[in-house]
Amino acid sequence: MEKIISKLRSVAHEKYESKPLLDKDEPEEEKATPYVSINGNGYLPYVEVESHGSTVCPTCQGIGRIPKDREKELVALIPYSDQRLKPRRTKLYVSLAVVICLLLSSLAIFFLFPRSIVVVHAGLNSSVVTFAASLPSINLSTTNVLNISNRNFHEIDVTQLDVEVLHVTTVIGKTSTGDVTTVGSLGNKQIYYTVNNTIKDNNTYNICTWSKIKVHNVLLHIQGTLTCFSLGHSEQLSFDGYQYVDCRSNTTVPHSLNQLPP
Repeated sequence: MEKIISKLRSVAHEKYESKPLLDKDEPEEEKATPYVSINGNGYLPYVEVESHGSTVCPTCQGIGRIPKDREKELVALIPYSDQRLKPRRTKLYVSLAVVICLLLSSLAIFFLFPRSIVVVHAGLNSSVVTFAASLPSINLSTTNVLNISNRNFHEIDVTQLDVEVLHVTTVIGKTSTGDVTTVGSLGNKQIYYTVNNTIKDNNTYNICTWSKIKVHNVLLHIQGTLTCFSLGHSEQLSFDGYQYVDCRSNTTVPHSLNQLPP
């Protein structure tokens, strides 16, 4: 009896082992296919999970499958150990880019930062004196000089010059000039301007006309503003100075000018 039972068990076991795991009628495209990582290092093997309605992965070089309805959404997985995720010298390139940006910004600030523009009244260049005994009055036509020093690394445009001349506390002459000149970067320039003045004062007239008086000087006070334009903005600079004019002589010979400011 025991021999018969043992024989039956062995026959059943042989039939079970000889039975195929997959049905022969199952479509070929639904069979599971194992695959490994793309870079072929063998550290992270992949095993496909069997699913119905799958297609060849378009980004896996034919290895593995993804669902057909998500073909345009899914991409191949890149292993963490893939060298493409660890580009070389990344820190060096980032540090170099930061240093270059800081250097360029510092240079731009250094060269474009606005610096001072110095305007100095340099004195009298020449004068012409005439008298009107009927009033009495003194007519002074004076040519004065301005020294301009540009300390910027870019040129400036002098767009307007306004000057007033005072004798004691009375304004005796005015002048206004536009589009004067241009001063280059770190450059110096001189501006000549002429002011016609009229002094209507009896005491001053006597000082200038009496021959018994040896000194015939008239003190003039010069006040003015200079408008400069650079880098999209304008700036007004004020200046003033004092000068003596010999009102006895008909003309004053031009004399040497003051040196430009440092």
